[in-house]
Amino acid sequence: MKRLLEAELIYGRLLPVDEPHLVERYNKALDGFGMRRTGLPSFRIDMTGFSPEIADELGDRDYLDPNRVNRRFVIMTPDQVNLPVVHTSFSNTAALMHEFFSANARAINAITIRDALYGEIEDSVSVVNDIDDLLSINEVRFRVLSAEDMLGKAAELRGLVDRLKTVPNAWADDAMLNRMVELARQTGDIRQNALVPDQLVFRHEAYWANHFGGVFVFLDDRTTTVICDPSVPGFRRSRPWQVSYIALDDHRRIFDFLASTKRLELPRASWVEPSGLFQHRADMTVAGLVNRSDPTADLEKADRIWLQTWMHRNAALVAEEGTYPFLQEAMRTVATTGEIKIDEVAPDRRFLLVRAAPDHPDQWLVNRLISQMVPHDFVSRFVFDKQGFYSAYEHYSEKFREYVVATLTRTYLQDKAAFRRKLFGIREDDPNA
Repeated sequence: MKRLLEAELIYGRLLPVDEPHLVERYNKALDGFGMRRTGLPSFRIDMTGFSPEIADELGDRDYLDPNRVNRRFVIMTPDQVNLPVVHTSFSNTAALMHEFFSANARAINAITIRDALYGEIEDSVSVVNDIDDLLSINEVRFRVLSAEDMLGKAAELRGLVDRLKTVPNAWADDAMLNRMVELARQTGDIRQNALVPDQLVFRHEAYWANHFGGVFVFLDDRTTTVICDPSVPGFRRSRPWQVSYIALDDHRRIFDFLASTKRLELPRASWVEPSGLFQHRADMTVAGLVNRSDPTADLEKADRIWLQTWMHRNAALVAEEGTYPFLQEAMRTVATTGEIKIDEVAPDRRFLLVRAAPDHPDQWLVNRLISQMVPHDFVSRFVFDKQGFYSAYEHYSEKFREYVVATLTRTYLQDKAAFRRKLFGIREDDPNA
């Protein structure tokens, strides 16, 4: 992973925590979790407060994600809202954290001047043994504490203020007045600073969970749809009256579900041609075939002429695999007729021709599912399914790893928002971006 780290393709855009008082606040949060303190003088954190350096020190990637449910968080600064979530068991963790930051901005801004917030995103289960456990999670509650007990001190001060106002002769209690002054020095004026979060309960919307090799859960008005491997415990048995189950290798049913619920943007010239998505996937396909035939090939030095020559020499392999000629024909069809009749396309090739509907709230989740169906496209996999990308990267040859890192650096990292907008129609204000 060294190459990924150097290119900031893993654990990129994290926030340094390197001031002693901030390190101490983080340690007090670890104390609150009943965990061993860090001995590091500095480390980096993501939006949830996860630190890859502390994870390495503790030897536990899930130190903020016990049992991979009821995710813990540590908030050192409101600036964390702009950071990525780099380690999670649920794809909607970032969206839930964004909601929490947005709904409680005043409290977070006030508290983190002198304190750190920490706690858990609690749901209705403590461990996931089968699909029914996942389906039981309808909403989550943020249980919030503070490292320096700023929340407790603010509550105590408010109680004393109320006592001063309502209890006769309370003003004569010197000990109480001295305590109020002491608390006010620490909390500031609680009449001006909102030190208690306003909203703690949030809806658990559609998501991907990394349990059982990956489970997609989509929510509609009256139906829940689960897409995963049929061997997952509870498949087709948990809540059959309410839940529709689709096997992850059933491309026809998955496509029909996504299309019928308007989660897909079907292939039309109006978006296909300006996006360049088909050409992008064709380029990814050829690169994958070159690597498959010769893992030592230096694709970084391969220009269009070199690739055309390679395809001529390996025409049988290109034709047998079929994806590249299929995409070339699709581009010609779109240019000629303006659209593709998707019913005439084999189910296992349909996902090459679509992207998630940009105006649907599940667009990131749908693009994640599509990226799993289009394994050659490592760029899309990196954008939408980093866990899947990192897993695939482990099996790449050294030369192909060089090419993958160079390609992501040259394309996606140059301007992420513009890249997502062009290929996938994703707007910059999307909370998952």
